[in-house]
Amino acid sequence: MRHAHLSRSFLWAVLIIALASSACQQVEPNTATASAPTAGNNGKIAITTSSEEARKEYLAGRDLQEKLRITDSIAHFDKAISLDPNFALAELNRANVSPSAKEFFEHLKKAVALADKASDGERMLIQAGEAGANGDPTKQKEILEKLVSAYPNDERAHSNLGGYYFGQQEVAQAISHYKRATELAPDYSTAFNILGYAYRQNEAYSDAENAFKKYIELIPNDPNPYDSYAELLLKMGRFDEAITQYNKALAIEPNFINSHFGIAAALTYKGKVADAQAELQKMTQKARTDAERRTALFGQTVVAIDSGKLDQALAETEKQYAIAQKNNDAAAMTGDLQLKANILLEAGKYDAAKQAFDQALKTTNDSGLSQQQKDNAERFSHYNFARVAVAKKDLATAKTETETFRKGAEAAKNANQLKQAHELAGRIALEEKNYDAAISEFGQSNQQNPDVLFLTAWAYKAKGDAANAKTFFTKAAKFNSLPNLNFAFVRNKAEKALAT
Repeated sequence: MRHAHLSRSFLWAVLIIALASSACQQVEPNTATASAPTAGNNGKIAITTSSEEARKEYLAGRDLQEKLRITDSIAHFDKAISLDPNFALAELNRANVSPSAKEFFEHLKKAVALADKASDGERMLIQAGEAGANGDPTKQKEILEKLVSAYPNDERAHSNLGGYYFGQQEVAQAISHYKRATELAPDYSTAFNILGYAYRQNEAYSDAENAFKKYIELIPNDPNPYDSYAELLLKMGRFDEAITQYNKALAIEPNFINSHFGIAAALTYKGKVADAQAELQKMTQKARTDAERRTALFGQTVVAIDSGKLDQALAETEKQYAIAQKNNDAAAMTGDLQLKANILLEAGKYDAAKQAFDQALKTTNDSGLSQQQKDNAERFSHYNFARVAVAKKDLATAKTETETFRKGAEAAKNANQLKQAHELAGRIALEEKNYDAAISEFGQSNQQNPDVLFLTAWAYKAKGDAANAKTFFTKAAKFNSLPNLNFAFVRNKAEKALAT
């Protein structure tokens, strides 16, 4: 697995975050303190703490975090913070491993408040994390580029900037920075992991496989290398081989429940729905945090959608919402309501979907989230409302909402939201039977969204271009991701289209 999911639905809906993962590995004991905010050894980003014990706990937590042992890392970061309450970087990392969106924002706020006590590099990491959380990718990019310029020999600086580019689907730039990280620190296993995912997204499967095998070679006794390699095999449709690798991860660490998530996906795509649900039940039984429980429930939601059982999917969504509501986690509640709305939209219950989207926006606006986050949610609501209008064939409203969303995305310089604006324009053009325009707009949309691939296929089919229609139906049908809402909506439809 590439990274842990933070408030999965909320981030999917309204945030674009490429959060910082940390600073350097090598710092002289107690030299990187609040009174000396300078670079550490060899031009690396200094770790600023007044406590050697806190630094040791931080490094232990970071090591587990980078190996995707997320739940295990939390206690170390908490210990580091207790030993040094002014440890800003520990607060940032604690935010990034938080089991709920509420905790994430609480710890990020603390990191921001402590940033003036940190080194320059740490402060930039914190500022980049804050910009991502506020839905400001332009500012985030500026900060991360400044970070790499200031610390060109820090592998984690390059990894963070690579993560930004990966999130923006600028894969060539991401690969460049990930490769630089591996050159700077050939034993930095995390860089080979994320490099493998970047190659995978670029459909350079041989290069991805080599990167993941190097990752396994570096840390053969950890679960995540096998889990990551399994995800590549899953993407390639090699489901039985993927399950074998996922089981290797679980044999090393039975609590590495991400692998149950992957096995459930492989079983679903093999047509073994009951077995997939049983695998997710194992995940639920092992769950140690609400985040893990919510992820298992999300998996059940996706399997139900893939099986055409939308009422069951809605019931699973309500369970997720109940956990978020119990914790008064406004961000997670917002995500769950948007998840519910999308299922209702798929079910043809358009007015109910609009009500759920309205409730999601109100939940954010009534929360203690920052004004920037509320502004981002307000902007994104127009995307949601446009989709409802298209579904209802109210194209006048759809065009108005789309234009409002597009202007907001342009003003925010939010590249991912601009892709979504093109998606909306494509949906409208498809309804108007302007197939060339639809194809053009979809081509400027998110190519990692299987729904976009599916809609592109329909536009080609309606135009009478059977060859391109088959290409895109195949891409949509064989997307083969981990449990994914949009893939669940279109997978079987695409398979049926290919069969006709």
